[in-house]
Amino acid sequence: MIGRTTSPRVAFVLVSYAPDTPAGMERATGALAMGLHAMGCRTIIITASANLAPSPDTIRLQSLRVEFPMDDAALRKAIVRESHTIRSELGRILTREAIDIVVYVDALWGLGCIMPDHHARRVLAVHVLGHREDMDPAIGRADRVIAPSPALIGDAAARGYRADSWRVVPNALLHERIPADVGERERLRREGPFRTLARPALNKGVLDLLKSVPAGLDRPAHMMLAAAPFDTDHETQQSIVDRCVRACVPPTQLSVRRLSWAQAPAWLAKAAVVLVPSHAESFGLVALEAMNAGTPVVAYDVGNLPDLIGTGDDAGGTLVEREAGPRALWRAALALVQDRVTYLHTSRAAYYRSRDFRPTSIAEHFLKAVW
Repeated sequence: MIGRTTSPRVAFVLVSYAPDTPAGMERATGALAMGLHAMGCRTIIITASANLAPSPDTIRLQSLRVEFPMDDAALRKAIVRESHTIRSELGRILTREAIDIVVYVDALWGLGCIMPDHHARRVLAVHVLGHREDMDPAIGRADRVIAPSPALIGDAAARGYRADSWRVVPNALLHERIPADVGERERLRREGPFRTLARPALNKGVLDLLKSVPAGLDRPAHMMLAAAPFDTDHETQQSIVDRCVRACVPPTQLSVRRLSWAQAPAWLAKAAVVLVPSHAESFGLVALEAMNAGTPVVAYDVGNLPDLIGTGDDAGGTLVEREAGPRALWRAALALVQDRVTYLHTSRAAYYRSRDFRPTSIAEHFLKAVW
């Protein structure tokens, strides 16, 4: 930020944004906006979500009339139909709010594919690799492209994107926690539940995890499922939920409900171990929130999870080869809680690894990357 003497005004565009949405892009956007606000930046979030409580920090995009949940194809059709009107309204909002940096949170869901002409610095945030028809125009219009992990940038390069100039801006913690004291963490090690928090999607791995619960498991295993705005195939989701219900036998317990953003970290904090059975993770917010509470994580070695959780003496959990399957996740979790010294060391390491992702730290990193 050499030569800059004032804090920039930052806008985020994410049409599905609403507080407490169980989706990584929404949570990451809220956390970065909070971090920037704490640094003295004026921040707004532009959304198409209806029925939001009036707020000076959230602006409703009137020209995009959509209802959630919806899929990519339906959203794309709505954007194309009203693209000229949407661009005009976005431009007016950015001008009225005197925005210096505008972050299009996704090529499609963040309207990066139709960025309007405006003097604000255009940043495309790539949380997932979308369709080429959305990604190509968004990348072409962006002044800077950011992604939450080197793993995602590597995936982009492997798919043929020229990603060498992309910058890594990790996701931030939205709610920081003070870990339990040693006595409480020891109690959780001995008798606390294993917990998993995910969406009802096959690639989240919850069904496979439930089907592989070890015989004689001596503690509860809690699974929490909640759908996001882009989870549109209700029949498929319900099928997954129904199959999870059938696979759920004591001591496993299944809940299908949405936790608020403030509730999720507290729920993860009360686990002995958080299992992340996802087959792919571009960042791993659930793992980060668990680690911030001092809860060790057991996960597959996919996506960003090896970098986030770590390996060796300072690891915040245990990584399992994806090919080893869900039984290996259970074995790793059981091994961890059976070794008091390793468990408490891992708990401390998990918390200290998470400190790098405080909102103001990530906000400062963001400004250095794009401003």
